Amino acid sequence: MKPLVSIVRIEESSDGTFGVLSLAGRAFCVTLECPNMDNRQFMSCIPAGRYSCRRVLSPRHGHTFEIAGVPGRDAILFHSGNIVEDTSGCILLGRRFGSLGAHRGILASADAMDEFLATLAGEDSFEVEIIGCRTLAEAA
Repeated sequence: MKPLVSIVRIEESSDGTFGVLSLAGRAFCVTLECPNMDNRQFMSCIPAGRYSCRRVLSPRHGHTFEIAGVPGRDAILFHSGNIVEDTSGCILLGRRFGSLGAHRGILASADAMDEFLATLAGEDSFEVEIIGCRTLAEAA
């Protein structure tokens, strides 16, 4: 059975969309995406939902996975980076939340990305479920 990757978004702000990625039901790393800009290509996080991912070789990011099936979007990758300016609509992976100078972001990104790829070394594809932020009223 292919592994299920899930991302639970825990904060959406002008600093970005922050989340926690779980792999096979276990917390694995943290994520950072663009703020919600109505799914605009290269500028927004992707809508919550379930998507298929496939292994690709990116000219810029090397071996990684691409998220497919996002309406009106393509070239959405998992890759390393620390602040929202490091992504153009992709999902950044990191070990922990933190700051770089005045910018909120994620840290130890290269390590998290390397471990993500190593953990999925035998997989050519998987599904990702992205769960949006819930307000306190929705959670009650």
